[in-house]
Amino acid sequence: MYSRRCLLALMAGSLFAADLRPGVTLRGKLIVREGKPATLETADHHAVTLEGDDTTSKLLGDSRLSGFEVEARGRFLAPGRFQIDPSHTHSLMVRKDGHLKLITYWCDICSIRAYTPGPCVCCQRETTLDLIDPDKQ
Repeated sequence: MYSRRCLLALMAGSLFAADLRPGVTLRGKLIVREGKPATLETADHHAVTLEGDDTTSKLLGDSRLSGFEVEARGRFLAPGRFQIDPSHTHSLMVRKDGHLKLITYWCDICSIRAYTPGPCVCCQRETTLDLIDPDKQ
């Protein structure tokens, strides 16, 4: 009997610890400035600071993405502060030519695709930004 109560208490505590709020999709223009957190300018001209996991943070630091219209799925941590969902859920996408595109990077020499900016893992040359359809990954 005692162990059942402990189990129920543990389960109830985990429910309260879980974030059960539904996520939202934030749309706007991505602004990347060196040395500053990336922001998203909404249609009504509000600036929202974006945060994310390690992979997403690397994307948010890529100046080549500055000026693109983006869609980010996640949650508001506070007014003006938005946490993007984990990168494996493709929670940050770029809108190009009216379609959502997955942000990837490509090495023409080695034919290697990466999901963060930086040098190719093989030849160490800088990869190029390559926006692709999400279903073609």
